Amino acid sequence: MRHVGRIVIRGGLVVTAADEVEADVLVEDEKVVALAAAGSDEAEGWTADRVVDASGKYVIPGGVDAHTHMEMPFGGTHASDTFETGTVAAAWGGTTTVVDFAVQARGRALREGLDGWLGRAAGACAVDYGFHVIVSDVTDASLGELDRLVDEGVTSFKLFMAYPGVFHSDDGRILRAMQRAAGNGGLVMVHAENGIAIDVLVEQALAAGRTEPRYHGEVRRALLESEATHRAIQLARVAGDAPLYVVHVSAREAVAELARARDEGLPVFGETCPHYLFLSADRLAEPGFEGAKYVCSTPLRPREHQAALWRALRTDDLQVVSTDHCPFCFAGQKELGRGDFSRIPNGIPGVEHRMDLLHQAVVEGRVSRRRWIELACAAPARMFGLYGRKGTIAPGSDADIVVYDPAAEQTISATTHHMNVDYSAYEGLRVTGRVETVLSRGRFVIDGRRFTGRAGHGVFLPRGTCQYVG
Repeated sequence: MRHVGRIVIRGGLVVTAADEVEADVLVEDEKVVALAAAGSDEAEGWTADRVVDASGKYVIPGGVDAHTHMEMPFGGTHASDTFETGTVAAAWGGTTTVVDFAVQARGRALREGLDGWLGRAAGACAVDYGFHVIVSDVTDASLGELDRLVDEGVTSFKLFMAYPGVFHSDDGRILRAMQRAAGNGGLVMVHAENGIAIDVLVEQALAAGRTEPRYHGEVRRALLESEATHRAIQLARVAGDAPLYVVHVSAREAVAELARARDEGLPVFGETCPHYLFLSADRLAEPGFEGAKYVCSTPLRPREHQAALWRALRTDDLQVVSTDHCPFCFAGQKELGRGDFSRIPNGIPGVEHRMDLLHQAVVEGRVSRRRWIELACAAPARMFGLYGRKGTIAPGSDADIVVYDPAAEQTISATTHHMNVDYSAYEGLRVTGRVETVLSRGRFVIDGRRFTGRAGHGVFLPRGTCQYVG
């Protein structure tokens, strides 16, 4: 990995969530030291060990992907990206921080799960990382552990209304976790689908011979996402207006529930993912077994849902775009579900493409440049207690900086991506905009479209509590 003591990035348009300004950026060791107007006496007086020419380019904060699943066990297999391959791919896509999920095994301590995942990530990550904890077993003991984890900088916890028998928690357990979080400052994340009802529909579909991938989307009804979203919001209210973050929102009916809660002033937040914005349910019906490539939960929705998601991103009824990156190879993994859609491992690869896809939305006029950075960098950093260090370019922030070429054209393909998966969900999609150079804490990890990083550069990030709530 190339480390240069003092770096000046000259001539670019610095774009943050708050501002756009033609400025030079001074980096020393791991931090941003100063910004100054391009051509000013201050900027011209800087000395540096290396000058990066960003003329005609954007200079943006490194992306913060707050929802990834490296090495995630699911359905008898595990996600195909390791912490090394997944974070290298993230760097190629301009993401310099990931927040992954440590999984509590039922009947075991949260700490045991977290320690296991910390062990997997240590020495492997090319960019910085943090963890949420998946709470599979809500007990008096695990609730007590939540307090200690918040004190240690693991400040967010995920509970599932889906996957009975695996991760599912009933309403009483979710309520108890929300009550605990309301007291300790933690943020409860919820996978909002009515898994018990979905399992009935799965059983009925299979019994009727409806086994193809398309039925994965048909049984996971939009109404069962919106019902669960409504229920999660009401439980959070009962728990004393506990902050709530609903993950991977895909249905317009669920967006409406979030918007209504936010209109009432409740501390309720939501994320969506690029695949819901750029792909639709017709992919699940592709010929043969190709639809399995697009099986994820919540599922891809009919195209008409996309307008509601884009609108919510513009109005801040959805605050964050994360990838829910959970890759499974088509050969040997997705194929486990041939003849039974319920056995297809759930997940879509995407950690490498989030920044580019959202820039394409800028090109198409769906969001502004600053909103692009808000959704991909600043808001996830604020949501999960990292802003100031991550998510912006300002004196004192980590020197996580991307030089981004807004005019470069590329075609997304499995033949050129860096994720450890044998297909691309966006195969053949042409987009405008591409990462050119990436600094992670002042180190060049991508240098002029060459990977110069290394496994083990990334460090674990203890996080503060959600910066959107008092």
